[in-house]
Amino acid sequence: MDQILNKVGSYWLGQKANKEINSVGDDINSLQDSIEGGAKWLVNKIKGKMQKPLPELLKEYGLPIGIFPRDATNYEFNEETRKLTVFIPSICEVGYKDSSVFRFFTTVTGYLEKGKLADIEGVKTKVVIWVKVTSISADGSKLQVTAGMKKARSREAYEVLRDGVSIDKF
Repeated sequence: MDQILNKVGSYWLGQKANKEINSVGDDINSLQDSIEGGAKWLVNKIKGKMQKPLPELLKEYGLPIGIFPRDATNYEFNEETRKLTVFIPSICEVGYKDSSVFRFFTTVTGYLEKGKLADIEGVKTKVVIWVKVTSISADGSKLQVTAGMKKARSREAYEVLRDGVSIDKF
């Protein structure tokens, strides 16, 4: 009986240790992504290329300032190709005033046009299940979200910066 209990205890301890080691690995990856985004910002600052804050860039392109989480402050924007890459410290979910929810990966990419963010990678929304968001466009007082199907939402719900809630997986 003691041998069985020892084996069960050893197995359980091994599983717990693996979980902790995986968690530390995830934390290190998240830290690496945050440092990478900060380093790019610092290099641009040294080169004299100060970026405007992300909400200001979104507003300039006619999009609501609150479509990304509040802590999504580091980004890269290529003005020639209009490719936008936003760095988010950790995978998170953001709930909006209209009860919709977006789930963000640590890196979100897309192409900015006037009133539209197209070819999006790294964002999901919950319809009945989590589906990939491919496009967000502003149309007057509505925000058109294309995620498997096109759905109009109140633009007002996305005009305020909100905090993301950390989650385990994207």
